[in-house]
Amino acid sequence: MKTLFISSLLLGTMLAATPPAEKPGKWTSLFDGKAIKGWHSYHKTGVVGWYVEDGALTPDGTGGDLVTDKEYENFELEFEFKIPKGSNSGVIYKVIDSPDIKSTYMSGPEYQVIDDRGYEWKDKDGKLMKLDDKQLSGAAYDMVPPADKNTLKNIGEWNKGRILVNNNHVEHYLNGKKVVEYEYGSDDWKARLAKSKFANWPYATPHAKGKIALQNHSPEEKVWYRDVKIREL
Repeated sequence: MKTLFISSLLLGTMLAATPPAEKPGKWTSLFDGKAIKGWHSYHKTGVVGWYVEDGALTPDGTGGDLVTDKEYENFELEFEFKIPKGSNSGVIYKVIDSPDIKSTYMSGPEYQVIDDRGYEWKDKDGKLMKLDDKQLSGAAYDMVPPADKNTLKNIGEWNKGRILVNNNHVEHYLNGKKVVEYEYGSDDWKARLAKSKFANWPYATPHAKGKIALQNHSPEEKVWYRDVKIREL
């Protein structure tokens, strides 16, 4: 009985010394479908070129990317998006909002949002180009292709995206299916980086946190986002 009593005391001391595991925070809406609050246009103090249409955020092509006022480190982000034929956008995270960095995607990874089946462009020689796998919806753009290339819904339908960032572990989900998983800053990430367009940009220096951006890819390309919410981990 004496040995059991001492063991119990030791166990109680150990449990008391072990801090409780942190629980995820509550979900917080980043857009309520009515007003644009907690966001600003990249490199600006207010919102330019984005407005609310039928409960969704959409750009008119005059203001560039929209970024959160707040920085985030470990989080789950959920959002719904819809694109018309031939359009291109993205959700970018770990964004550094610095005047010496021209574009949001130069500093942070991008969850690709695009018309997988109908997006085309011409290269510098005028040759018609089509998307490769690392440019499809749900990809970590130009880094990691989606595991399933058939998850995007038809043009005009709402899709659900989800991004998980937990320390250096990152996952992308598209319509409930995990399509991308990678370790930020790992040797594999660095090898992919060396073959990407990001190798000589601030993107190439791993950093713990940053802002979240909704991309207005060009004045001609539309996109709609709704039900944007985040939970910090």
